[in-house]
Amino acid sequence: MSADLGTVEGMEIREIVHFVTQQTRFALLNNILQHPEQLPSMYELEELNPSVSDATVYKHIQKLIDSGIVKEVALGDGQRRQGYPWKFYGLTEEGRKFLDEHNLLAAEETLQQIYETISDKPEKMVKYENAPRPDDA
Repeated sequence: MSADLGTVEGMEIREIVHFVTQQTRFALLNNILQHPEQLPSMYELEELNPSVSDATVYKHIQKLIDSGIVKEVALGDGQRRQGYPWKFYGLTEEGRKFLDEHNLLAAEETLQQIYETISDKPEKMVKYENAPRPDDA
């Protein structure tokens, strides 16, 4: 277990697995994995979880960031375009390694295939999905 995983440091492996597999957090991790760039915006995460309030999505993403599993990446000032998102969320190297070591990435390819079949995405979501992403994410 990497010592780089923020607030989960000092927790037992079992507790960390429980932390990341909590229903909402695990759904958000799956949303990140299934995204074509594996860097969805907050709006995309909110749209993919309609039964969860926007505030709850944000709260759980923040917990995943604080734990070191997820990172927030942003476009530089010169790359930002009006009307498009500029902050995105993806797995950290340590987060990906932890999920892989505990067999929580096994469905990654299937998740991506399922995402490709979603046909009723709102126009704004399609726009955001195709927005530029940071190169160094």
